[in-house]
Amino acid sequence: MYGDFKYAPNFSHFQYVNANAPKGGVFKQAAIGSFDSLNPFIVKGNAAGGISLIYDTLLAQSLDEPFTGYGLVAEKVKVASDFASVSFMINKNARFHDGKSIQADDVKFSFELLIEKGAPHYRSYYSGVKEVVVDNDQQVTFYFNEVGNRELPLIIGQIPVLPAHFWSDKDFSTTSLTIPLGSGPYQVESFDAGKRITYARVKDYWAKDLAVRKGQDNFDSMIFDYYRDDGVAFEAFKSGAFDYRLESSSKRWATGYVGDNFTSGKILTSKIADKNPQGMQGFWFNLRKEKFKDPHVREAISLLFDFEWANKTLFYGAYSRINSFYSGSELATQSEISDLERLILQPYAGQLPDSVFDPITFPKSNADGNIREQMRKAVSLLELAGYQLKESKMQDKDGQQLSFEFLLYSKDFERVVHPFRRNLERIGIKTSIRLVDVSQFINRLNNFDFDLVSLRKGQSISPGNEQAGHWGCDGVMEPGTSNWAGICHPVIDLLINKLIMAETREELVQTTRALDRVLLTQHIVIPQWYLPAYRIAYWNKFSHPEIAPTYDLGLSTWWLTEAENNKEDRQ
Repeated sequence: MYGDFKYAPNFSHFQYVNANAPKGGVFKQAAIGSFDSLNPFIVKGNAAGGISLIYDTLLAQSLDEPFTGYGLVAEKVKVASDFASVSFMINKNARFHDGKSIQADDVKFSFELLIEKGAPHYRSYYSGVKEVVVDNDQQVTFYFNEVGNRELPLIIGQIPVLPAHFWSDKDFSTTSLTIPLGSGPYQVESFDAGKRITYARVKDYWAKDLAVRKGQDNFDSMIFDYYRDDGVAFEAFKSGAFDYRLESSSKRWATGYVGDNFTSGKILTSKIADKNPQGMQGFWFNLRKEKFKDPHVREAISLLFDFEWANKTLFYGAYSRINSFYSGSELATQSEISDLERLILQPYAGQLPDSVFDPITFPKSNADGNIREQMRKAVSLLELAGYQLKESKMQDKDGQQLSFEFLLYSKDFERVVHPFRRNLERIGIKTSIRLVDVSQFINRLNNFDFDLVSLRKGQSISPGNEQAGHWGCDGVMEPGTSNWAGICHPVIDLLINKLIMAETREELVQTTRALDRVLLTQHIVIPQWYLPAYRIAYWNKFSHPEIAPTYDLGLSTWWLTEAENNKEDRQ
């Protein structure tokens, strides 16, 4: 994206892999809920975990650089000097699992299929493409609508290459359990719909000796077992039903990882620094609902979430308060606006609240459950929005009580929501909880059938075109949009475009901070917490390279320790 490549031409393998890692064994993981589809590219259905293992992309991204792509399906890349186009020359050895060669037609077909029938974020993500031309069997060129977009050639390189001959007589837009054809390191071996899916390593995988694949994809089988909730999955992990677990609960991390298997070293636990931006985890408002259109209402409700009490009482002091949509990174704005951020935002001052230029603060309590000051401020904000507290009910001008529903898919999260609800009730706001399974949750989210949802939106170390999907006006009413809140603001759209067209890393960082500041003052989400670390546990039968990738856990580089003894037989 910017600067130099870390790896020289003709490099042999990434630094964070063991190029001689042995092949063999099984790696089992858990997934929550169920699945009813093997197509991860559409809104409909719930795709099986791990299905991306069967696909290859034009470029492979290194995991120890912010955003750099190296050749995978594309052997060579040519980018126009003004970034107005990019050409990919297909590796002549690239082939699908049925033995058919990958050709330029497949790349064009994949792009057009995703744009026409894929999830809506593909349309916004690749909206800068004007035309795709097949130059010959081995070369395809993408022409762009504008010049200067440094990111677009890279994100074109992320396109999964789908086989035109496989999909030509199938309906890509409908949910299906037909096993799809790919070209990646694994293929679907078997599945039990909604319960388990098994992937088998492709022994003659065409790219296994490429530098971008060396030392990776080392297990013969990858298995995903489904559990109805995370509590059940945790108990199954401790009994040995699967091998690896990424823990998200601070309470479970503090109190649950005990017993003979842990003290004996049969199960290992580790807390590993996560150097990616932590993004935004919070309660997201649905601004499509009339009751949430006034920012005073959203801010008032936000004031009554007592993070300090929750962190002390529920989370064992494990977390920090999220204070940015790009938390934990250089992309996050600070409380005081910088001179460069002010310079970026000043032309739009008339379209933004004055608070954008003021110090950004978050409510802070003594963690004793007493938030009277926040309650008084919340009532005042609601009065500005036309509400009055009458007969212990926060009522609008028509006498209707302000009420809303928390949509959840995890029963564990109720312990977080209930104290928040009690605070809201104290100023006359009526709330309820709707607990649904994962499938229902996704369906309601995709169709805007919610008031508040608790979700985490991760972020890239190099934000770009995907920001239009997250915050842009075009996706507000598009089913399946990643603009969960439904925010639409002309200044946000302008800042996204400025961010996409940044010519230097410094310009990208400063523009992202300005965007962050505008988003924070719109109060579209109630920020929760973050931990810049992975909490993992795994059965002590795996090995991994000494050097870990900077921006990923690197599970694809692990191998079965026992396989070291049989290395000569397992290639």
